[in-house]
Amino acid sequence: MPRIDLNADLGEGFGRWELGDDQALLTTVTSANVACGFHAGDPTVLRRTTADAAERGVAVGAQVGYRDLAGFGRRFLDVPPDELTDEIVYQLGALSAFTHLAGDRVRYVKPHGALYNAIVHHTGQARAVVEAVRAYDPDLPVLGLPGSEFLRLAGEAGLRVYREAFADRAYTPEGTLVSRREEGALLHDPEQVAERCLRIARGESVRAIDGTELHLDADSLCVHGDSPGAVEVARTVAARLREDGVELRPFSRTDA
Repeated sequence: MPRIDLNADLGEGFGRWELGDDQALLTTVTSANVACGFHAGDPTVLRRTTADAAERGVAVGAQVGYRDLAGFGRRFLDVPPDELTDEIVYQLGALSAFTHLAGDRVRYVKPHGALYNAIVHHTGQARAVVEAVRAYDPDLPVLGLPGSEFLRLAGEAGLRVYREAFADRAYTPEGTLVSRREEGALLHDPEQVAERCLRIARGESVRAIDGTELHLDADSLCVHGDSPGAVEVARTVAARLREDGVELRPFSRTDA
């Protein structure tokens, strides 16, 4: 039976500002990339989200990012590598405290937003993130874009690496994400997204934004929790995968 993980970005509210429907998504996804307070998420949000995830058996991953609340972590910051390492360790420690209170632990690490995209090619920052994870807990798996510097360096450092594909984002012919500033970067039709996810889970090719065929190796599929209609998209994807015999399971649980 084919098997794949379904993840979403959660815990991204802050104070009175709410983003996405975490409760609904936690009934559908198998892994939750939880904000760590730098791009989003305050202590109360982090505690509630980790507790709810633990209650539902959803694996919690640390979604680490740039210290950029105003920009939601979607702006590149030229942070010196040693400082970036320290900031990643700081975020891991914060989220780990709340998963501990929930009777669980952080299961993996996934960078967020601009940092995620930067370390596809930015060797210095990719190495800084790898060093943070290795120093904090070398048994923590990492999740990232196939072919990225991040996953290459993580593998060389002895970390367990897992590959991610995006259910609701358009791809370039090179296998990178189309910028959110470009038309067509986000996919909104639940049935279209579900069909693409099924093809990825089966190891079949999908179409890049220019129509070329693209093969995406993936251990996990991401549905963005802050996108319009995210809950419907996630539910449609999960239902379609299960109907076609694909098992949904956290990639990180096999390493527990």
